[in-house]
Amino acid sequence: MKIGIVGFQGDVEEHAQMLDIISEKRGEKIEVVRIRKMDDIKDLSGIIMPGGESTTIYKLIQEYGIYDEIIKAVKERGIPLMGTCAGIIIASGNTNDERVRGMGLLDIEIERNAYGRQHESFIEEVNIRGIGNFPAVFIRAPAIKSTGDVEILASLKDKAIMVRKDNVIGLTFHPELTDDTRVHEYFIGMIGGGGTISSGEHEMKVRS
Repeated sequence: MKIGIVGFQGDVEEHAQMLDIISEKRGEKIEVVRIRKMDDIKDLSGIIMPGGESTTIYKLIQEYGIYDEIIKAVKERGIPLMGTCAGIIIASGNTNDERVRGMGLLDIEIERNAYGRQHESFIEEVNIRGIGNFPAVFIRAPAIKSTGDVEILASLKDKAIMVRKDNVIGLTFHPELTDDTRVHEYFIGMIGGGGTISSGEHEMKVRS
């Protein structure tokens, strides 16, 4: 299994560490590819667009020809994609930011930085359908202002924070900043056309 992480900026290594932990736990090799050029998208089993600065990530994936290649991989080849924080902004249909053209992979409208500035970051335990209670980390997080044809997997204060449409999931929070691997396991489960995980013990700690 080969999973690519858009590798220009943001929580790239944190996602890679999660995949390494799952690989070791399952005894299955997960090869992690940092996507920085078009050829890196070939032969991938899944793609992660991490949190970071959406305008910077968008500019670089356009500059290096990766933007359209990701859309083709997801829509034409059925490759599962997970977008977290900045990643869900780029995957959305409406970013509400003239600097970032959404990929239209999720029928949602985004409200940027809806939960405040960096110093207003917070952790909230939320219930995710198919996963259970999960420590969601919000850092300068966007909000999903409205949803169209998507399945809402988790909400916070009547706002969707995790959605899915077929082979694409988007989260406004950062699962990679915890020691809980279940969201990433859910994503890996999507590679086989599913998206469920076995229940079990998990950590509720948050990485500093």
